[in-house]
Amino acid sequence: MTRDLKIVEPERETPVLAQTDVLVVGGGSAGVCAAVAAARAGAEVVLVERYGSLGGLATGGLIALLLTLDDGQGNQVIGGLCQEAVDRMKAAGGAFHPPPGEWGDDTPERVREYFRWGLIWGGARAHHRVRYAVAFDPEVMRQTLNEMVLASGVDLIFHMWGADALVEGDRIRGVVFQSKAGRRAILADVVIDASGDADILASAGCAFELERVHPWLWFRMGGVRDVERALDAGAGFFKTPNPGVVLLPWGSAARIDRKIDATDPRDLTYAELECRRMVMDEVRRLRDEIPEMSEAHLCNIASQLGITESRRLRGEFVLGREHMNQGFDDAICVTGHWTKYGAVYAIPYRCLQTREIDNLLAAGRMISVDHRAHHATKEIPACMAVGEAAGTAAALALECGGDVRKVDTRLLRSRLNAAGALLGYFDETRA
Repeated sequence: MTRDLKIVEPERETPVLAQTDVLVVGGGSAGVCAAVAAARAGAEVVLVERYGSLGGLATGGLIALLLTLDDGQGNQVIGGLCQEAVDRMKAAGGAFHPPPGEWGDDTPERVREYFRWGLIWGGARAHHRVRYAVAFDPEVMRQTLNEMVLASGVDLIFHMWGADALVEGDRIRGVVFQSKAGRRAILADVVIDASGDADILASAGCAFELERVHPWLWFRMGGVRDVERALDAGAGFFKTPNPGVVLLPWGSAARIDRKIDATDPRDLTYAELECRRMVMDEVRRLRDEIPEMSEAHLCNIASQLGITESRRLRGEFVLGREHMNQGFDDAICVTGHWTKYGAVYAIPYRCLQTREIDNLLAAGRMISVDHRAHHATKEIPACMAVGEAAGTAAALALECGGDVRKVDTRLLRSRLNAAGALLGYFDETRA
């Protein structure tokens, strides 16, 4: 038994790779928006990603759906960098969404059509309406994020894993990263944890909750002879912007037999092997049972498990279901709910702040919310909006010695609105 066995490592020096204004750990959708927003605000930014590409679950996870940018009633609630990414992908021919004139439409034919794109979700008894949701090509999204990051002047580094937070008192001095080049430190005035699993927050000793989840593994198939007829035959996939290529959201058919702790390597290993086996079984079934897919081929399986929940920050404020459809003076994002109509959450800036560290912010799916609110705030558009807010706040915090709590939230909201965010949803003057 080695459970209680420990070793004592010798004292060592760790080389400093860089020193910067803002360090963003994690290059998923939230981390990219945090880095771009901070850089556009004039900060020197380093963005570190453990894999070899940007986008996280939106690209590596093949979760190629932005659910959603509206409130379920036909009103757009998320703009800013998320909208910019949509515009760039559309210009490149890699994105599809219902036109604005159809948002909120409950015509059965239109609802049925957008269900086939994976752009409408919810229970069978819901009064479904067309949403402002977006289907996209993950490779076009990947290139879009690359261009946004590089054009903003962010110093981007792939293939380094954030290993240890360097905490001194109530501040984080930086982060130690592990890579094939060994251990290296990056020092920063403000750190944003956009790792998805709150790796840096946990290392820094910040309070968090941990949820166990059923993981998914999405995949794509091409060479489908007649997509519409295959859908009519009961094939469980979504249409994509690429003709003959379909997206299969694992979880619509079956799932592994137990929940896992997504911070446990052994649980993750089990999930990777089991989900991949189940994907291959599903590919064979579809070829055998759906005539239009008899010669279809497997394009790719997601390189990242569809993990949407693990550690969540317990921060200055915990957003809960009881706060649904409630405004906040320090709201930095407004998001709808991908499966519910008219369920809207304003996310306070306090949900990004830890209770323990003055110059550390959270961004993405592990912000300070409860399990039920998390179902809305974990989605990619909300993560992008929260990331943009975190990056903007980090740049403003540089004028306060890096203390994120001292940021003027009125100024923060003003800067976000000026950049295209839509924070006026709960204003009393809203019609």
